[in-house]
Amino acid sequence: FLDNNLAVKEQLANDDAPVYTFEDDDTEQATIIPDGTHLVYFSLDELFPNIADLGFSHKFCTDGKFRDDLRNSMREDIFDSTPAYENLPAKARKILLLPDSSLQGSWTCRDETLRMKKLTEVLKHHLGEQSPTGDEFMEAIGSLCGSEPSYHWIDIVGVMNRRIPHSWHQDTGRSRGGDTKTVLLGFPKEDNYSGVGVFSHAVKLKYEKVSYKEHALDDPVVYSGLKIDDEYIVRPQFEQGKEIVMFRDVDVIHSSPDVAYRSSVMRFM
Repeated sequence: FLDNNLAVKEQLANDDAPVYTFEDDDTEQATIIPDGTHLVYFSLDELFPNIADLGFSHKFCTDGKFRDDLRNSMREDIFDSTPAYENLPAKARKILLLPDSSLQGSWTCRDETLRMKKLTEVLKHHLGEQSPTGDEFMEAIGSLCGSEPSYHWIDIVGVMNRRIPHSWHQDTGRSRGGDTKTVLLGFPKEDNYSGVGVFSHAVKLKYEKVSYKEHALDDPVVYSGLKIDDEYIVRPQFEQGKEIVMFRDVDVIHSSPDVAYRSSVMRFM
């Protein structure tokens, strides 16, 4: 048993970690990734700059009831509008929606009818009448994925209460539109949290790492047995104003945190 709260306090974000190179990098042809672009932080307040006094980031980071309601309503709305789940019995629905289980589906809300009904009510209850609808919230985060997203969404809980080895990989090894990003929305374990263990860990690459054309588009690229020195590992820090982190899948390799301290992290692709 590991006290994850104590363990993450011993870890540093290491945002200024040096870039990593592979022995097989094609230094003649590969594209060098510009400094400062590997991992980009984003605030919930920045999603809706035209709504004055929304206070989204502050509310999210200081009110655990809001975070729980937000997360649970997102999970329920996606579950209830995903065809793959529609014929499951009520008992299965209850189990799959338990907060300690991961869940996946699609984030897109392009239909004329409101999809994210419960989420809309949660936003209105906690943020007021001027709040965006649940559909607008999902599309706003999804828009950060750039062009040609896959529309895949997953709420990841991960392993708690013990340390695990890093398992370095890329989700696809592609950035289909050149600007296509993976977007992570973190749900911290406690109010006013500033620390690591919420987001995936990452290693910044010197050269773009693009998977082979023969590699299936939606299959991860796994670097089995790869050991990375700690000096190269970035553990992105969650705090108010940094509730979201984004990266192109060709710019970094990443892994679940070796020590996780979070309720979950939602991944939009």
